[in-house]
Amino acid sequence: MENIFNKFLHGADYNPEQWLDYPDIFEKDIELMKKAHCNVMSIGIFSWAALEPEEGVFNFEWLDKVINTLYENGINTILATPSGARPAWLSKKYPEVLRVAENRVRNLHGFRHNHCYTSPIYREKTAILNGKLAERYANNPAVIMWHISNEYGGECHCELCQEEFRKWLKEKYKTLDSLNKKWWTTFWSHTFTSWDQIESPSPIGENQVHALNLDWKRFVTDRTIDFMRHEIDTVKKYNSSIPATTNFMYYYEGLNYFKFKDYVDVVSYDSYPEWHSESNIESAYKVAAYFDIMRSIKGKPFMLMESTPSMTNWQRVSKLKKPGMHKLASIQAVAHGSNTVQYFQWRKSRGSSEKLHGAVVDHYGKEDTRVFNDVVEVGITLEKINDVIDSKLESKVAIVFDWENMWALKDSQGPRNIGLNYIDIITEYYKVFWELGINVDFVDMEGDIDKYDLVIAPILYMTRSEYQDKIRAFVEKGGNFVMTYWSSIVNDVDLCYLGGFPGKLMDVFGLRSEEVDALYDYEVNEIRVKKDNKIYKCTHICDLIHASEAEVLAEYNSDFYKGMPALTKNSYGNGNAYYIASRMDGEFNKDFLSKLISDIGIKRNLGVELPFGVTITKREDDLNEYLFIQNYSDEKREINLEEYCLKDIINNNKISNKILLNPYDVVICEKEK
Repeated sequence: MENIFNKFLHGADYNPEQWLDYPDIFEKDIELMKKAHCNVMSIGIFSWAALEPEEGVFNFEWLDKVINTLYENGINTILATPSGARPAWLSKKYPEVLRVAENRVRNLHGFRHNHCYTSPIYREKTAILNGKLAERYANNPAVIMWHISNEYGGECHCELCQEEFRKWLKEKYKTLDSLNKKWWTTFWSHTFTSWDQIESPSPIGENQVHALNLDWKRFVTDRTIDFMRHEIDTVKKYNSSIPATTNFMYYYEGLNYFKFKDYVDVVSYDSYPEWHSESNIESAYKVAAYFDIMRSIKGKPFMLMESTPSMTNWQRVSKLKKPGMHKLASIQAVAHGSNTVQYFQWRKSRGSSEKLHGAVVDHYGKEDTRVFNDVVEVGITLEKINDVIDSKLESKVAIVFDWENMWALKDSQGPRNIGLNYIDIITEYYKVFWELGINVDFVDMEGDIDKYDLVIAPILYMTRSEYQDKIRAFVEKGGNFVMTYWSSIVNDVDLCYLGGFPGKLMDVFGLRSEEVDALYDYEVNEIRVKKDNKIYKCTHICDLIHASEAEVLAEYNSDFYKGMPALTKNSYGNGNAYYIASRMDGEFNKDFLSKLISDIGIKRNLGVELPFGVTITKREDDLNEYLFIQNYSDEKREINLEEYCLKDIINNNKISNKILLNPYDVVICEKEK
């Protein structure tokens, strides 16, 4: 099903175990939650020591009271498995549960996720506690979801994990001979003659076999998912109908989140942008892109599991949100497909590392604060737009964002080892669609692309899983595919394609890449568009290509490769394949993609010009379109609606001439189809 909830959820991470000695606090919290229009709380995320203070000694009475009292007051529970941080008694008695770092030194007890996912002891202990939680609460109507652990991340290099890694490799490659050939281990005489010679990458050992590095990262994702499934299976044993999620992190490189799509019922995500640290417009489109990635993982609505209603305590500068920004940032998530707005945290901790992290309720403890009133406004807004809950986002545009490509690109050792930030390059292209008000999906190389009219694959260094064949078929059937410099260089085991780049796609794009010139930070080249002689700047990398069948749309304007192709178009089958040979400036991206969108016939979410800093995201159901009109500028903005007539569903009035937006303002409108 598209949506697992019948209303928007509004709530927070709540840690009542920190306040068991302050009974009046819990009573006050219930009162404040209702005033803030909250209908859900995430509970138990780091409660292991409170639930099992000694091995085999369990205490659920406090949790019974919390869950039942919340429910009596109209507030549901998302109940966590507390595996994200284990109690000290567990580390002391069973040191094997502690992680071993890549330098092969075992960690001491402390912090979070400092545990081995392979450890039989850790799996046994989590299964016991999780099972008791599920047995007690899985059929309690107050509990609507399982929150599995918290922000899975990191890796363990202990001998247990080394042995599992070798098993994983044996299953993948079958024989050492196959592994050695695909890893190209003859380089530096690194051929393996026994499986037990293989270890995970280490700064004090092997870290230059790129296929080994890649496979280790793949293994870490698989091992994490395996542990997560162990937790999910334990709790679902008692009631399989309760959905399960685990919360993902912002542009986290360590895990391939697309691999989780078949194992979680809904994707949830923790969002902590550094608003006001740079242009909010720059921050906004990068955050929007990641919201779209989260929605695209399952192709369904996701959950904003954590955000701060005020500030963090761990960023470089813990900046307050200016007036209006909290509502705008919260509704931004909804605009891109979230059906929840939740916070870390409900009440500030009195001590330890997050005592100064933002919260709905601060140490003052009352509701007459700016932050609390901001949260109230979001709660009221979510109630007013509840008709949007069953809507979805549709897109004719997809951008390829692939974790494994990111890993391989970062490890490639050339042609440029600084400044080639995959995420920045991805979001540079996304920014154009964000400015134009056009919905975008993201796909990895395992995803389907046939439903899109336009697919853009920036810096696709690795083409894996027969992806070259997928591109060929897409273009042949009539699709439009844009690829850039430094693409289709290696296969999925990081072996370079023989016969020229971009591998088997040379005929699809009608060109061959011969050399790549990496530019220093101070260097800038230019390209000249042949049709109108317009000049654009380019930086970082210049791909020197020879066009065989492709039409040359632009050429380099300087250096020894002046006159060589810099932008090409090749008609292949019923579609078109475009190649951008350098990292272009924002003006080029906007001009090129705007024309391409027009030629293809892709429409904006609202067919009007948008002022700088304003974007429009569209959700829709069978009858209506819901337009989220957002101003990330610190100045007032005005949109001329031309022939459109919209209904403001917050204020319940008609808008027919123009929309006026204050700084950090959002207007949510309904338009009949």
